[in-house]
Amino acid sequence: MNNQSQIIQLSKTVILILSVFSILINSQLLGKNPPEDPPFMPVITPNGSTLSWTMVDGFKEFRLIVEEIEWEIAPGMVIKAWGYNGRTPGPTIEAIEGDHIRIYVTNKLPEPTAVHWHGVILPSGMDGIQGLTQPGIQPGETFVYEFELKQHGTQMYHSHGDEMTQIGLGSMGFFIIHPRIRKQPIDRDYAIFLNEWFVDPGTRTPNANVMTDFNIFTFNSRAFPGTAPLVAKTGDRVRVRIANVAQETHPIHLHGHSFKVVATDGGDIPSSAQWPETTVLVAPGQTRDIEFIANPGDWALHCHRRHHPMNAMGHDIPNVLGVNQDGVEEKIRDLLPNYMAMGEKGMHEMVEMNMEGPINTLPMMGGEGPFGKVAMGGMFTIFKVRNFLPDGVDPEWYSNPPGTISRLVDGESAEEKVPQLLFVCPMHPEVHQSGPGSCPKCGMNLIEKYKK
Repeated sequence: MNNQSQIIQLSKTVILILSVFSILINSQLLGKNPPEDPPFMPVITPNGSTLSWTMVDGFKEFRLIVEEIEWEIAPGMVIKAWGYNGRTPGPTIEAIEGDHIRIYVTNKLPEPTAVHWHGVILPSGMDGIQGLTQPGIQPGETFVYEFELKQHGTQMYHSHGDEMTQIGLGSMGFFIIHPRIRKQPIDRDYAIFLNEWFVDPGTRTPNANVMTDFNIFTFNSRAFPGTAPLVAKTGDRVRVRIANVAQETHPIHLHGHSFKVVATDGGDIPSSAQWPETTVLVAPGQTRDIEFIANPGDWALHCHRRHHPMNAMGHDIPNVLGVNQDGVEEKIRDLLPNYMAMGEKGMHEMVEMNMEGPINTLPMMGGEGPFGKVAMGGMFTIFKVRNFLPDGVDPEWYSNPPGTISRLVDGESAEEKVPQLLFVCPMHPEVHQSGPGSCPKCGMNLIEKYKK
């Protein structure tokens, strides 16, 4: 009998311990005392944002609104796009392997939609394919997606209902799943979306029906000189996550560094299989993660397809390289009052032309650099690395150490030049004077130009 009493008492004790343990677990799951996430380096999405979340019933809850927005591609060019939470790409979703995720999606578009969690391993019914795995989310409706994150890596989310129009107008975003334990710490972590647009000069709504005739190429839906720079300290280990839901393949090239391709949308690449590169090819539907150690300086990061680091104007202009166009403008202008001949001496003359183009478009090239105009546009940005860099600061141009700047063969460096300021016609360089004015040949305002 004593033994039986002891067994009963022991059983009660075990039940009590289990009950207390269960209460503690449930209190965490119910969000009263959610467990702390393991530390990870938050991802920076240049020109973008990160989506906030709340813990509810053991789920990390996120909320997305897909809607028509006004979006600035670069200063002076605004388009009507379809984005998430007021932007394109949509805000970056960050979570951790093993998390339980709940995402509410509200549709404010004029047509049905669905959201596909590209590359994420999840139940079929959560895959977000309109008509196949779910009904379309009708205008004004809200759907909820729930799933557990069973992997880590760089993934995406994007529309999978009228994909051509909705993705073509900007309905996409990053879905970053961090590992529970990271073997190699990261000092800087960036995410860049590759995209292309076709915007007829003078219009505001991109044409989503074109296949390859794109004229605006963007990083995170911004074109240079509107792209935000990437910044790091000398010696930082930097990760750049690159995603592509566009229709073209993009070879992304980083100057001044050799990097390793460390992950794909399928997962991590073992260190024994990683390979060194300076250019990584990212096909439609793919993500690629690269890592490298930052070297001091200002470095270009851009697509290496020749016309992708350019903007819209002039893609349909006939090639007239080497053709003397003196007098041509005047004759053609009798029929076409705004006609301007372009390209006689190469496209660089477009950088120097301070002319007004059609409304709501961009010049082909040109952002201000430390030595003048940067003859780039489109898929182009700058990776700025400094020995000392306060967090969150975009530093000024790099101060090159003495003797490390290319120079003319007469031995003078760029800093030693004392240029003479002239006012020159962008169409007729032979026309110049010491002060402002207009060209007697074409009437254009003279632009400032320095000459030794």
